[in-house]
Amino acid sequence: MADNQYDAIVVGSGISGGWAAKELTEKGLKVLLLERGRDIKHIEGYVNATKDSWEFPHRGLKPTQQMINDYPALKRDYPLNEIVLDLWAKDKESPYTETKPFSWFRGYHVGGRSLTWGRQSYRFNKWDFEANLKDGFGTDWPIRYEDMADWYSYAERFAGIQGSLEGLEVLPDGDFMPAMELNCVEKDVAAKIKNHFKGSRHMIIGRSANLTQPHHDRTNCQYRNRCWRGCPFGGYFSTQSATLPAAMKTGNLTLRPFSIVSKVLYNKDTKKATGVEIVDTMDKKTYEFKAKIVFLCASAFNSTWVLMNSASDIWPEGLGSSSGELGHNVMDHHFRCGAGGKVEGYSDKYVYGRRPTGVYVPRFRNIYEDKRDYVRGFGYQGSASRGRGMEVAEFTIGADLKNALTEPTDNWNIGIMGFGEMLPYHDNKITLNKDVKDAWGLPVLNMDVEIKENEHKMRIDMMNDAKEMLEAAGVKDVNSYDHGYEVGMGIHEMGTARMGRDPKSSVLNGNNQVWDAKNVFVTDGACMTSASCVNPSLTYMAMTARAADFAVSELKKGNL
Repeated sequence: MADNQYDAIVVGSGISGGWAAKELTEKGLKVLLLERGRDIKHIEGYVNATKDSWEFPHRGLKPTQQMINDYPALKRDYPLNEIVLDLWAKDKESPYTETKPFSWFRGYHVGGRSLTWGRQSYRFNKWDFEANLKDGFGTDWPIRYEDMADWYSYAERFAGIQGSLEGLEVLPDGDFMPAMELNCVEKDVAAKIKNHFKGSRHMIIGRSANLTQPHHDRTNCQYRNRCWRGCPFGGYFSTQSATLPAAMKTGNLTLRPFSIVSKVLYNKDTKKATGVEIVDTMDKKTYEFKAKIVFLCASAFNSTWVLMNSASDIWPEGLGSSSGELGHNVMDHHFRCGAGGKVEGYSDKYVYGRRPTGVYVPRFRNIYEDKRDYVRGFGYQGSASRGRGMEVAEFTIGADLKNALTEPTDNWNIGIMGFGEMLPYHDNKITLNKDVKDAWGLPVLNMDVEIKENEHKMRIDMMNDAKEMLEAAGVKDVNSYDHGYEVGMGIHEMGTARMGRDPKSSVLNGNNQVWDAKNVFVTDGACMTSASCVNPSLTYMAMTARAADFAVSELKKGNL
């Protein structure tokens, strides 16, 4: 096979790209995996994984003025932190512009945000795939839950998802590893909520991609809760710990870092892609690679950017733009509002270890007989904890500090934060800004996105319902809050190359194929037709495995 010729090219090595590489290579295809950033090797590449706080120049507490100056977007929320600074894209190298405020937090390296994700892993439910059709927002999904159920199981079994079986329609059970445990306060609060609301509301352990038993040459979670530094044990799912080793094992994978895919190459006679063009970030030269199929998995906005930048005389707005929907329908999950309070008692109880997940309260609004003055709904994530005496002002140095640290604070605290669904509005969009260039001379994205009346109404319930539940469970001094939300902060960008049933209203068909080029597949967040209120990464995994299976089948039939 020629140096630049492959069966398949996968663009991006994060959660979706890693899965595409695994699935395609295991099915016998020679695959080129292109990553715009540097390589990070499993274990040896996690440079801060075993460091303690005192080993960081500023103890990892607050960003320095230099960091704030260098990362104007990242500084808007918690990701700006010296502990994981090397796992975020450099804002000044890769800028973007904003018609409306948008917080875009990206990881440009092998593994992408699979190294830093929150690992919460939930299935969409049957109503999520029907919502657009029923309430009239967006376009109808071309698939249903039944089309995804087996692929969810497939993804769960390989990734390793811990969770409890609850039998809830709103949050389908999966193929789980043994669940981590709620702590004593969470168990009691959960029981009181369930009793008070007569079984209509539930508090369960958060389902997460953390191993609770050894799995595929990976060691189970060590309860260090340093996941976003990279886990030397492979205790959580990432490209480095799971999909990349599987793909490499086949001998069919070529990984090429430092490779920004600038466009998909298209043959207007065959109406198919022939490969991609890249910019090598080291020598800044362009190269072409050929393949029979192309999987765009560079994260929602970057995959969309590649399609937009692949403009031609046929489609001036980019490959896949014939419907007028490319770049539109941006979605995220709005959050940063909820409630918290103190829990009396339990003075003889404390926590053990650093559990890498918390509690989850599944959606209960706008299902069954519940009807609100907005559509869709929200869930909650949170936890109960008990601190130690280090916050006492007088106990800040020496022996007094050490003694204070041995004594737990008087009260337990519990808090829950809502995560709400954002609707797919056509006028929430990203576009190419050709007047601004990145460090490699490529045009950047402009963001024009906001939450609207439906989300604002939902946020009121997200606060009030949290307060109501905690008070019903006996929590004291409960305060609700809204810390403000800027689109993008959820780090769940979705929708900009959505799936659909009609090429006139969608970019992709029900198999994740670009309508305008059937050998190009998009399986990251760009493909999403609606957002649900649950974390989307498990859906990306299942969607990618499903699309890869279809692509190889079609390739063997000669249809691609």
